[in-house]
Amino acid sequence: MFETDSRYYPIEDAELTLPDGRKIVYKRRRFLPHGTSMELLVEVGVTEGDRLDLISARSLGNPTQFWRIADANDGMHPRELTDETGRSLRVPVPTIEEPT
Repeated sequence: MFETDSRYYPIEDAELTLPDGRKIVYKRRRFLPHGTSMELLVEVGVTEGDRLDLISARSLGNPTQFWRIADANDGMHPRELTDETGRSLRVPVPTIEEPT
């Protein structure tokens, strides 16, 4: 359902049976980790016009891994993380998630 580097890949599937017998498979809720508990790779400063995907491309080599930076900075609203030029952002060491 999700690529192996997706934030949702390791989340357990659940199933709901509707009154008419149809079954709906869905992912359980994903809880955000505590950012400070994630191993730090590097800290980077936000520059004018930065976005998390650009920072992720530069620091992790993959723009689709922006969510790792959001998690490491307790970003419930990821766009807000790049609103302030000069802000320092934690970039975590990427980990391989195993399905639960």
